Amino acid sequence: MSDPATPPRSLAEDLRVRDDASLTVLLRSRPDLITPVPTDLTQLATRAGTRASVVRALERLDRFALQTAEALAVAADPATYDELLALMAGDEGDPAVTGALPHALGTLREQALVWGADDRLRLVRTARELLTPSPQHPSPTGLGPTVQEATAGMSPGRIQEIVTTAGLPSTHDAVSAVSALTALFTDRTRMTALLADAPEESREVLARLVWGPPYGQVTADPAARLRWLLDRGLLLPTAPGTVVLPREVALYLRSGRAHRATEPLPPPVEPASTHGPQVVDTTAAGQAYTALATVEELLKDWHEGGPAVLRAGGLSVRDLKRTAVALDVPEPVAAFWTELAYAAGLLASDGEADERFAATPAYDEWLEQPAAERWARLAESWLAATRTAGVVGGRDAKDRTLSALGPGLDRSAAPEVRHRVLTLLAGLPQGASPAPESVLARLRWERPLRGPQRDDDLRARLARWTLNEAELLGVTGRGALSAHGRALLGAPEAGPGGKPGGRGRSSGPSATGPTAATTHDTTPAGPVAATPSATATGPGDKLPVHHEHPSPAGPPEPLSAAEQAVASAAAARLLAPLLPEPLDHVLLQADLTAVAPGPLRRPLADTLGVLADVESKGGATVYRFTPGSVRRALDAGRSASDLHAFLAEHSRTPVPQPLAYLIDDVARRHGHLRVGAASAYVRCDDDAVLNEILADKRAAGLRLRRLAPTVLAAQADPAGLLEGLRAMGFAPAAESAEGDVLITRADAHRTPPRSAPEPVPDGPPTPDATLLAAAVRAIRAGDLASTTPRKPSGAATAMTGGELPRTTPAETLATMQAAVLTGESLWIGYVNAEGSASQRVIAPVRVEGGFVTAYDHTADEVRTYPLHRITGVAELADDQI
Repeated sequence: MSDPATPPRSLAEDLRVRDDASLTVLLRSRPDLITPVPTDLTQLATRAGTRASVVRALERLDRFALQTAEALAVAADPATYDELLALMAGDEGDPAVTGALPHALGTLREQALVWGADDRLRLVRTARELLTPSPQHPSPTGLGPTVQEATAGMSPGRIQEIVTTAGLPSTHDAVSAVSALTALFTDRTRMTALLADAPEESREVLARLVWGPPYGQVTADPAARLRWLLDRGLLLPTAPGTVVLPREVALYLRSGRAHRATEPLPPPVEPASTHGPQVVDTTAAGQAYTALATVEELLKDWHEGGPAVLRAGGLSVRDLKRTAVALDVPEPVAAFWTELAYAAGLLASDGEADERFAATPAYDEWLEQPAAERWARLAESWLAATRTAGVVGGRDAKDRTLSALGPGLDRSAAPEVRHRVLTLLAGLPQGASPAPESVLARLRWERPLRGPQRDDDLRARLARWTLNEAELLGVTGRGALSAHGRALLGAPEAGPGGKPGGRGRSSGPSATGPTAATTHDTTPAGPVAATPSATATGPGDKLPVHHEHPSPAGPPEPLSAAEQAVASAAAARLLAPLLPEPLDHVLLQADLTAVAPGPLRRPLADTLGVLADVESKGGATVYRFTPGSVRRALDAGRSASDLHAFLAEHSRTPVPQPLAYLIDDVARRHGHLRVGAASAYVRCDDDAVLNEILADKRAAGLRLRRLAPTVLAAQADPAGLLEGLRAMGFAPAAESAEGDVLITRADAHRTPPRSAPEPVPDGPPTPDATLLAAAVRAIRAGDLASTTPRKPSGAATAMTGGELPRTTPAETLATMQAAVLTGESLWIGYVNAEGSASQRVIAPVRVEGGFVTAYDHTADEVRTYPLHRITGVAELADDQI
């Protein structure tokens, strides 16, 4: 076991002296470390140092924490806290950096990227390799190699010439010469005197290289200004024709700063405009109602089977355009609504041979829910979806067009960005809408390694799409987060003055500036990072007083499924009073139109949608009655008397005479002709009507011929024959093979039961508290078994660290039986039924029937083990259990 008073010599030893709370924070912030759960702390440390895991951890650092890691990568190994502070704050010092550095260093320690006490800080080797400057991988600091690294291939004679020209005494070997040159460049007084004699042109060369890149090109015969620098080692050759500014010289010219501009505090999210909270909520509620109506209109249009599914999957460009025209929205917005319906499980492919998109059975259940609950389901699905409508129309890695509802639209960062953008909006005063560029700047600060710092990088585009989609969906109103949008996030209720406060989950630091930057219990970088228990390596280690400065907390954790369900229900309750009440009446007008002054109740809206065509939408919806729409109602099984009764019941005005005549006229002719399958046929009791059809030139394309006085046969299919006759002004009705009239309904086609698409996670999911507690317990148990001292025994095969003990079955049985009598604990190797090996510390209670029953110290419970699965056994040293 490690002695807590001894400084750790490795990351494993550093983890071994941490408490369970610190290990829990590490595993929560880096969930890939417990996939699967490590057997002990040595394996955990090894996994924490792998390249893939370190890259993932670095990508999730904010800009200042990453700058701190970059500074450690160019510092000595190990470095002291004061050396790190000097690199971050410079010679003049920066109070903001001084106050924020303890939190950044605590974050790096929590995530096992840095270990050791403040007098021996070490960056994990893999992180140092990734962040250390090199010609192939320049550091964001703009620093080059040290004098020692740059002179590694230089001849000793040339090094002595540089030392002499720089005014230093010659030495007996190259190592001491390099040390003397390094000491000169790190001595501020002597460097000032050396550069005081430099020509102005030489100082200009240094000024061009000081902030990077530190490399330059020279000719075989350098100019005088370059020769002066080369002779004194202020520029050192690294390759033929290439020189570099040594790191020590650059740091002197930078006044000790590793970065040109350190960013210790996140940039504030600036409000662009402010509206009254009631205006924001009502605007958002109106848009939420429009969102519901749009999704319903989309799926109603696809009731009888929507567009065909492309062979590669998804919606064709032509069908997307048609959908956009039907919804009266631009194509990108139409793609958003179709993807939203798909994410909510309301839309899917039917799986037929002629595969088409259609509504799912879940859509019918969704329609029966109250409007606010329907909206909450859409909003919750949008918040968690990884499918991103904004990339529709772009190109994938194989230069194929990305289509709506097709493959390749998942962007695993989308849920995190949506949640974070809305959380930043929640940090503004109520009614305040943000300046989009300030939101993007904040996101770039929080995840600087997530992509190139361009306006078109994915994270920036996701943020812009989030702001637009939140407005379309009614989560925001006039750009500001609504009350029900705030509830959807589980954000705290607004306190006095419109500031976020009261109850609810912590939403991290205030988005309005650094004044509210404090640590929170709900964030991974919580108070554990700022307390000695999380960072000290022993009782004797003292954290300096500057560790008590307040520092910004990280982004909040996402809600769990149960918490999100509660938040969605709360959002629905807040939205419900703001939505308009459905009406049970319309206003019929003499020009064959009906005006719905507001949203209609479900049965009325469904029937009127069949009986009339929507002519215009807005605050009031205008329906127009046409012969085609009336025929559609008759096809759905309604009679003329049913339609008259329906209109009389639901109209606040008398039924106009033209509308009554229209219904009676269409009904009188409806079904006079019958169309069925032969390929197709037309039958009518009035042979004069059939004669009229045959004589009409428009019927030539149907290729009709008379089979009997009352029957015509056609080469067209029944659907085509129906449409052709209707285009000629007739009103035929379709019939079945038995001769019965077919009743067609707009909602006849549904897909088989379908589940909503699963989001594609961005790495392993964040483990819950139960899993974290179990993982820490298992790691501690395995570590106890692997590090507990054991008595030397001739029976046990010699072992190296981490290997299982090996004894013969007879020796294992004898040792077990002796331990039952003496009550001693043993160290065993065990292989379970799946072949997984582990080490355990047990106290045998009973040995019989080929099994040993023992109290397992590693599991803290009594267990029974088959003796044939025990690889070996060894006695523990005295006073270990």
